[in-house]
Amino acid sequence: MLKSRLMLVRTVILIAVACALFAAPYREAQAQSTFHVNRDLYPENANATADIAAATVQARREHKRILLEFGGNWCGDCQVLDYYYRQSPNADLLAKHYVVVRVDIGHMDKNLDVAQRYHVPVTRGVPALAVLDAHGKLLYAEQPKEFERPNPDAITALLNRWKA
Repeated sequence: MLKSRLMLVRTVILIAVACALFAAPYREAQAQSTFHVNRDLYPENANATADIAAATVQARREHKRILLEFGGNWCGDCQVLDYYYRQSPNADLLAKHYVVVRVDIGHMDKNLDVAQRYHVPVTRGVPALAVLDAHGKLLYAEQPKEFERPNPDAITALLNRWKA
């Protein structure tokens, strides 16, 4: 009980710090979309394996890549990454070239086998990303903590590099 309260307090502090750190440099971007916390960013009852299978079918049909994003609803950096996804040009890149699958890792106790299957180092921090081709073949798995402190330019570069 105490541990979950501490995690909640830590999450609130991380989100507040992230908002404070990233708000000033990106006021123009904020005009496009305001920052809000999505409490269901990583659906806790989702079946990651089934979601990836469905994304593979969709990606083949739409000639897109699959972006796997591992994280948890408690993760402040994951919320910031979602905010950057909604900014230009990232929103357009995602819509045109990717099917996004968000995989909930719980409190480092869920879907770790899925992360391991795609060589994604979630135990070293989240968010953690991987890119698959339209047939589900791994094209890219991030290095440990590569997107621990995401920034819009790094996300744009990744999306441009691996777009279909």
